[in-house]
Amino acid sequence: MQFSAKQDIEAPIDHVFSAVTDFDGFTRQALRRGADVSRLDSLAGPCAGMAWEVSFDFRGKRRKMGIELLDVQAPSELRAKSRTSGLDGLLSVELVALSKHRTRVGIELVLAPTTLSARLLVQSLKLARGSLSKRLLKRLDSFAQATEESFRRVST
Repeated sequence: MQFSAKQDIEAPIDHVFSAVTDFDGFTRQALRRGADVSRLDSLAGPCAGMAWEVSFDFRGKRRKMGIELLDVQAPSELRAKSRTSGLDGLLSVELVALSKHRTRVGIELVLAPTTLSARLLVQSLKLARGSLSKRLLKRLDSFAQATEESFRRVST
């Protein structure tokens, strides 16, 4: 199953890449939403090999997910894989400079079930694809607004 979204952001590509790779900020957001996040490596800066273990509640159960950065090509691309009980995910984020102060962010998430229960979960996600796509677009839009606001604060 695949989800994708694109959003234009009024900020230079370097600033947007910094926001996309603000893993400490994403960790704080996850903690505020009730997840437990632990870093599994000691690498500095956004680079391949960075890894996290995340525990969160989903559908009444506590789930564990491992996340690892596979590839980082600053300032244009990053790829990460995730694995949780029978479900593998591949996240790709691509940044394209449209102009000096405008960047397009493209996100693609591919989910691949590896167990029967994960296949049933993916089937239910397919039924809710419309609402999930809207939620992804809403999150990407709020990320874009926050990134634009942080760029305005920095550039003035």
